[in-house]
Amino acid sequence: MSGTERQGACLCGDVKITAKMSENGVGVCHCSTCRKWGGGPFLSTDCGTDVALMGEENIGVFNSSDWAERGFCKKCGTHLFYRLKETGQYIVPMGLFENGDDFVLDHQIFIDEKPAFYSFANETTDMTGAEVFAKFAPPS
Repeated sequence: MSGTERQGACLCGDVKITAKMSENGVGVCHCSTCRKWGGGPFLSTDCGTDVALMGEENIGVFNSSDWAERGFCKKCGTHLFYRLKETGQYIVPMGLFENGDDFVLDHQIFIDEKPAFYSFANETTDMTGAEVFAKFAPPS
C-alpha cells in the first residue's frame, strides 16, 4: 500500500476498513439512487483499489447497477462502499474514517439531480449526470 493510510469501521465495529489513498478529496453525489440509499447526498472519497476489509463475513453486497455494487454491514446496516465492478475501485463514505480533518470537499456530481432544499457553500467542481457518464461510463 502507498499513500496515506486511513482506518475506519462500521457502527457496530464488526467490519473494519483500511485504505491507502494518494488524495484527500471529498465528493458529493446528488443522484437519486445515492440519496435513496443514505437519506441524503453521499459524501465520499475515492479509495482506489488499495483497500482491505476485515470482517468480510459481515458484509452484504447489493448489485445496484450494471457497473457498480454497494456494500453494507449485515449486522448494523452501515454503508461501507460503492464499488465499480470493472476496476474494483472503492468509493467510501466519509463517516467511516477516523481523523479526517485534512479532507477537502472539492467536487459534486449529478448536480442536476440535487434537490433545491440544500446547498453546500464550498467552491467545487460540479458535473451533471450526463457529464459523469460521458467521462466515466465504460463503453457499451
